[in-house]
Amino acid sequence: MTKIWKIFTFLLRLLALAATLSATIVMVTSHDSVNVLNLTFKAKYSNSPAFMYFVIVEAIVSGYNLMILFLASKGSLWRMVIILDVVVALLLTSSMSAALAIAQMGKKGNTHAGWLPICGQVHKFCNHVTGALVAGIIAAALYILLILYTLYTVLNPLFVVKP
Repeated sequence: MTKIWKIFTFLLRLLALAATLSATIVMVTSHDSVNVLNLTFKAKYSNSPAFMYFVIVEAIVSGYNLMILFLASKGSLWRMVIILDVVVALLLTSSMSAALAIAQMGKKGNTHAGWLPICGQVHKFCNHVTGALVAGIIAAALYILLILYTLYTVLNPLFVVKP
């Protein structure tokens, strides 16, 4: 049971690392520009605090995940890792929420505030942002699955009925 647990958690963490790293790289490389009436407008992730928060959280989670992959699984730090995994999942979901709100605004605009959608003009930027957000959603889902599996393996002996 413990060997299967180690392999499964290692694979989940490796997939989560790939998802967070790809989300970071895709978002950081998202930029596009458009000329309107001889004026050049540039769209890049650093123009939005929500996108910057998304990149920072994804980068921190990537580093955390890389460190955890090399941590000995029999150490006393694993109790702390479970707590940190919950914090990481919360950070991922909060950064996803902020970035999704801004992405929705860029795609649809806001007629009440008079904000026009920009994705019609900067297609490359919006496609990169969409790719980064999909990778971020996958990373958050993997972390939630990792937490549920870890809680099941930790709490399972408590629920076993002894004859």
